[in-house]
Amino acid sequence: MTTRRVVLNGLAAIGAIAPFAGVAPAAPAAAAQPKYWTMMGDYPHTHALVSGALKSPRVMLEVAPVPVPATAFARTVAMEFDVSELSLITFLQAKTAGRKLVLLPAVNLSRFQHPFLMYDSQRGVMRPKDLEGARVGVRLFTATTPSWLRGILLDDYDVDVTKIKWFAWQKPNVPEWRDPPNVTMIPQQDLKEMLFRGEVDAIQTDPIDDPRIKTVIADPDAAAKAWQKKHGGAIQINHMVVVKEELTRSDPAAVREVWRMMRDSKAAAKETPDKAAFTPFGLEANRHNIEVVIDYAFRTGMIPRRFGVDELFNDVTATLA
Repeated sequence: MTTRRVVLNGLAAIGAIAPFAGVAPAAPAAAAQPKYWTMMGDYPHTHALVSGALKSPRVMLEVAPVPVPATAFARTVAMEFDVSELSLITFLQAKTAGRKLVLLPAVNLSRFQHPFLMYDSQRGVMRPKDLEGARVGVRLFTATTPSWLRGILLDDYDVDVTKIKWFAWQKPNVPEWRDPPNVTMIPQQDLKEMLFRGEVDAIQTDPIDDPRIKTVIADPDAAAKAWQKKHGGAIQINHMVVVKEELTRSDPAAVREVWRMMRDSKAAAKETPDKAAFTPFGLEANRHNIEVVIDYAFRTGMIPRRFGVDELFNDVTATLA
């Protein structure tokens, strides 16, 4: 009897095989390419990756059919995906709740949040301080944009954000989170129509093309520029990319390959400098940005302590550059 080395799914084993005259031993099968379940939005800098145009000899990314990433964040928190886009606020709350996720140093979405708080000008002028005691409609209390806005209102406009009455229709993405007493859950409905019916005094939503709608923060573009100058050039991150901590231990080379694919996808987009400034890659490129959101999240009660930025990464993802 002879002995040969057999490779199964990349694992080597020594097995005994009986010789069979006239038949050559079969060649070992090629190791299966690992496949990782991925959820990521289709942006210019991710398009090559999520469309499948960008291939890898090392890993296969099976991208979930999710047109709007925010609709699947609860699935990410439930540890469904190996690699996923995720709201930075949701990630901090998921980490608080013990989810074994770590950040990749990649921003998928950021924007200045100042224009996204609106009111009906036919009911009079509303300014930030008027929000104390006012009713504000929102999709999700813990979403990144209203979370940023609470920090901005507190820091720059001296608004007691605990006095704002929030009306939200989506449940939190992290089941362990409990909304504070100033949040009321309502059935899903059109926020603009709620505003026009007078059921709320302001809404947080994407821009609405209607002459009646005005921004609570006057001249939001100028306010955003002033904010950025005040905060040393920081941007306001909405979504980053996370990976299961288990994967960084079981297959760190795969995580590095995912990072390589993300970088190549970003390079393929040929972003202008203005666009690239809102999707920075790298830990040091994002350290200050993350510090600011942690500070706001802590001061407005979204997380119980100030995390250190390095706590959000591990020895695999922190070294990606």
